[in-house]
Amino acid sequence: MTDETQMVAALDARVRRREERRDFFRAFGAVAAVGTGLALTSCGGNDDNSPTPTPSGTPTPTPTPTATNSSGFTDLDVLNFALNLEYLEAQFYAFAANGTGLAATLLTGTGTAGTVTGGKKANLSDPIVANYAREIAQDEVAHVEFLRNALGTGAIAMPNIDISATATSAFSNAARAAGLIGQGATFDPYENDDNFLLAAFLFEDVGVTAYRGAMGGIANALIRQAASGILAAESYHAAMIRSALYMRGLTTPTLIDSTEAISKARDDLDGASDIDQGVRPIEDQSNIMPFDSTNGLPYGRTTGQVLNIAYLNRNAVTTGGFFPAGVNGAIKSSAAN
Repeated sequence: MTDETQMVAALDARVRRREERRDFFRAFGAVAAVGTGLALTSCGGNDDNSPTPTPSGTPTPTPTPTATNSSGFTDLDVLNFALNLEYLEAQFYAFAANGTGLAATLLTGTGTAGTVTGGKKANLSDPIVANYAREIAQDEVAHVEFLRNALGTGAIAMPNIDISATATSAFSNAARAAGLIGQGATFDPYENDDNFLLAAFLFEDVGVTAYRGAMGGIANALIRQAASGILAAESYHAAMIRSALYMRGLTTPTLIDSTEAISKARDDLDGASDIDQGVRPIEDQSNIMPFDSTNGLPYGRTTGQVLNIAYLNRNAVTTGGFFPAGVNGAIKSSAAN
């Protein structure tokens, strides 16, 4: 058996173990986390804090909204904002890894229900990159399920999402803004391993900063705990993608150049602050985790800054980019930069 075959076999076995753990999480977490959340947010007087399981087949009620944060949004508004992002990531990875998107049962909810434009199975020739794609896809689908369970009947529907590969698609416009392609050209994230990793790099770093930025504004301890769990998962994903790009960039330096260009484009969109980094080595060290040099912590973005990047617009708008008709929920507008 070759080293490569052994590596693939080991990764496949790891995926099976992850699926078993995820099945347990879905069965237990939906009752324990959501049930406890309903008890906490309803201000009940149950001293033992034991969750009351939701009867089988009964829709989970919408949790009682918690106090608004400094931006005037509730914790549930923040969770629904996060769900928009998880829809986007889950659809991209599910298509890239498996050739199919989210199940129809995971797309319904409040607000205008949308559709996915584009999406297809990626041409991944590197077995390790292909395993990364499958692993992240499973996690992102689980995040959608978890947030929808936590929000109950208050969960938003999936908005319109553009993950296509045309000359005018969101991916091509993002690549053009970064200088990776010229006018009229197409960036296809499904074409090969490198393009897939660059597209994932675009999403993952934004996901980490989104959850990092939201943490301070979440009042309810249980919801904050759930968000911190997804923040940890997104951080693992981002490190995985950044590591793969760095390693491949050692023999293909243009890949590292591309991460720097995407990083600069994101920074140009989200305002004057320098809160983004590519994977270029600094003083012979890799740069897998972009962080505040003072505290060694990852950067955070406001919801408006996140939407600047998602909409591919540095102005205050409510539609564009990967969400052609905007996102669903109370938090809709990008920031004015």
